[in-house]
Amino acid sequence: MNHYETVFILTPVLSDAQVEEAVKKFEDLLTSKDCKIVAKENWGLKKLAYPIQLKKNGFYTLIQFEGEGTIVADLELAFKRDERIIRYLTTNLDKYALEYAETRRQKKKSSKA
Repeated sequence: MNHYETVFILTPVLSDAQVEEAVKKFEDLLTSKDCKIVAKENWGLKKLAYPIQLKKNGFYTLIQFEGEGTIVADLELAFKRDERIIRYLTTNLDKYALEYAETRRQKKKSSKA
């Protein structure tokens, strides 16, 4: 099993319910392909570094998951087909990136508590 992390940006014209529905769609795709979702973070509405499709903001979401290498092609094809997605990036995590992601999550949990 490989460890992956995907970040995607949704168009800012969506309501909160539509954003949740879009994220759920991609989570369901991953779980249907026998992937284990390790973590999910909703970063909310953020300003883009540069305008994309005449939009200056977007809803950012990060999903960290474990799965086979073939799932990345299926996931990115689903991103391309969905008109709500502005941009996406999927990366394969090595052991150092996994350690960093875990410490970042622990730090975030401790700051909330």
